[in-house]
Amino acid sequence: MTPAPRPTPAQLRAAKNKTVPDVIAPGLRVLFCGINPGLYTAAIGHHFGRPGNRFWPTLHAAGFTSRLLDPSEELELLPLGYGITNVVARATVGADELAKKEIIAGGEILSAKVREFAPQYLAILGIGAYRTAFAQLKATVGLQPDAIGGTRVWVLPNPSGLNAHYQGKDLVKLFRQLRDAAR
Repeated sequence: MTPAPRPTPAQLRAAKNKTVPDVIAPGLRVLFCGINPGLYTAAIGHHFGRPGNRFWPTLHAAGFTSRLLDPSEELELLPLGYGITNVVARATVGADELAKKEIIAGGEILSAKVREFAPQYLAILGIGAYRTAFAQLKATVGLQPDAIGGTRVWVLPNPSGLNAHYQGKDLVKLFRQLRDAAR
């Protein structure tokens, strides 16, 4: 599989506020939920697309996939029982550009989506986004006490390469705990 060519600076600028289609279907085992797409991801049209984002390598190392998938192969997650969405749909340079009210509104949209598609687990990749979107200011990483309908909520660290709080092996360990629970 040959990855898509890197977007040009003009393509990155043009990606601001674009959206990336959800990878979703009814009854998934896990619906992974990013905070919002970055410009690189929006420019190529595939989730967690920026080189250096640790989502795809972590997913593979934790045992969700049998091989390392390229972001362009994201639809291969659906037959495995996994999908991807975001708390906020619009692309920004960084999640720090999102207003608190936008994240809260995104949480409401996400809740409706989860009720409609009913995954076994919703895995929110970013504790700050979860705390803000769902008014759970003391939430920690892992399984949450609250559910959305029949869907259990699991919070994982943001896999962005910018998240220096978690090293690769730590991300793999935390993602593997979810994988084991969702079998």
